[in-house]
Amino acid sequence: MSNLKYIGQELDIFAHAIHWKQYFSSIILPYSGPRVLEVGAGIGTTTAMLCSTVVQDWLCLEPDAGLKQILDQKLTDGGLPACCRSQLGIVNDLRDDELFDTIFYIDVLEHIEDDRGEAQAAASHLNPNGTLIILSPSHQWLFTPFDKAVGHYRRYSRTTLAAIGPAGYTLEKIVYLDSAGMLLSLANRLLLQQSMPTVGQIVFWDRWVVPISVVLDRVLGYRVGKSIVGIWRRT
Repeated sequence: MSNLKYIGQELDIFAHAIHWKQYFSSIILPYSGPRVLEVGAGIGTTTAMLCSTVVQDWLCLEPDAGLKQILDQKLTDGGLPACCRSQLGIVNDLRDDELFDTIFYIDVLEHIEDDRGEAQAAASHLNPNGTLIILSPSHQWLFTPFDKAVGHYRRYSRTTLAAIGPAGYTLEKIVYLDSAGMLLSLANRLLLQQSMPTVGQIVFWDRWVVPISVVLDRVLGYRVGKSIVGIWRRT
């Protein structure tokens, strides 16, 4: 059983990123199935956004006991859909016979040192035709004090994310998102060097920059962005 303590402090701040969550949800939800595992569910803000009406069972797997308490309170208060449940632990704590149609890592895999081993372990819990979906920050050259402050080991490129895909699984999609937001990340990397954004900065990015990215990403063919999505399917 996990006794990990999450060192990041950004979860409450990024809860304000409603447009961003809606945007990446629109990209990945077509690949989601009825039985879902979310690894590193945090405080459940992404869970509430992603959990669609087609979901029958959603397991919020969280290694931090304090964050799991927040999830449990939301489950009790009705802040998360009724199909959701929580469990303290990591993927290796799951029973071998626990299988899912979709496994999400939403801004989580970059916190795990052995990312390749983690992806392979997660893939062993997929049903046939199931999908492993990873959203992470992109481009190591954008690594900032913020990444260090929240416990990131790395950022990903198409090449490095594709390389950690589980053996024997088909890579369905790998795209960059938030091309306009990449300019803000570059400004932080070169000028501000902030270890944590303010709520005001997140709200500005979410309300004004993300809508630009929604259009610009499509124009650029999803070849540029500060985040990256990889989707693998078990055949």
